[in-house]
Amino acid sequence: MISPTNKAQSPEPEAKLPKGKEKSPTPGPAGEPSEPVGLLSGSHWAEQEQPVDDDTDSTLGSDVESSTASISSSILRYRTIKGRTYHSDAVTDQEYWGPNDDKANEMLDIFHHFMTLFLDGKLYTAPIKDDIQNALDVCTGTGLWAIDFADEHPNCNVYGTDISPIQPSWVPPNLRFVIDDVTKPWTYQENFFDYVHIRWLTAVVKDWPALYKEAYRCMKPGGWLEHIDAEVNVVCLDGTMPPDSAINQWGQIWTEIGKKTGLVVNMVDSGCMDDGIREAGFANIEVEDLLAPVSPWPVDKKQKEIGLFNYAFLTQDIEGFLTYFCPTVLGWTEKETLIYAAILRKEYKECKVHANFKWRIVRAQKPLLDA
Repeated sequence: MISPTNKAQSPEPEAKLPKGKEKSPTPGPAGEPSEPVGLLSGSHWAEQEQPVDDDTDSTLGSDVESSTASISSSILRYRTIKGRTYHSDAVTDQEYWGPNDDKANEMLDIFHHFMTLFLDGKLYTAPIKDDIQNALDVCTGTGLWAIDFADEHPNCNVYGTDISPIQPSWVPPNLRFVIDDVTKPWTYQENFFDYVHIRWLTAVVKDWPALYKEAYRCMKPGGWLEHIDAEVNVVCLDGTMPPDSAINQWGQIWTEIGKKTGLVVNMVDSGCMDDGIREAGFANIEVEDLLAPVSPWPVDKKQKEIGLFNYAFLTQDIEGFLTYFCPTVLGWTEKETLIYAAILRKEYKECKVHANFKWRIVRAQKPLLDA
């Protein structure tokens, strides 16, 4: 049975500025309802004035720069891979958009720290026991989550899978990284894992029910599955996001990519997570929705810090999100893609749009006795 979906938690919108003082990242009357805007073409962005990276133009000023510099100096140290590279076709025949070079990997490291902060310092929310024996991190990326989890559970054998060998060699002795494509049939034995962790695989998988069924087959009765993922459509609760802003267009861009590739990009609004997990046979399904500010626009101190880390994650490698699909799927030129990325980065930095990304956590248990 699925528990009622929790209401999305969100930072409170900032108080409105005095009349006539509203700001907007795009021309037009502020504070007035706008007509919906469809997907804008790449040429639209090429016609815009390309932003100049100038701190005097930002409401964040030196604070965000010094804060992100501190983040970079403390967590972006251990890997150097030259060039913009992608996974090997020898590993998978699936389309995966993410580069695996140093810039992309630094983005993944920042994401891990953002997500840990977002979850109040926790690596997981499923009610797993302290004495679990085997755990799997699906698509582990740079492996930071798996490393931290292995440190927290030294008596548990932890496995992390990925299609690129970008993980460090210095890891806890109970952790093993495996190069594997989880969209294909799993080679693990049945009834093996006590816990399976899946995090942020937006636009990676076409057949989620099949993946969940593989997880179900390889999990012990009573074991827990936890999947946390994001929606591409941005949420704004106070009317500060113009429909033709680059931030709002993000969801339009990825929705179109999903339509043309068959990849699932609308992870939350489509219901694919809870529906697919239920279809696989899991029970005790719990759904929780949370909102994360895209930049440090909130007044609340904790939400501002979450927004700062989210900003650092989102702006670290915007081009890496776009350069795989925008030319081949949307027909954008390199110039159009780069200018859109620059405008998006500027809008994040200005904090004028009080936007959030919606994240969904689904926890589910394999029944103790199969039907």
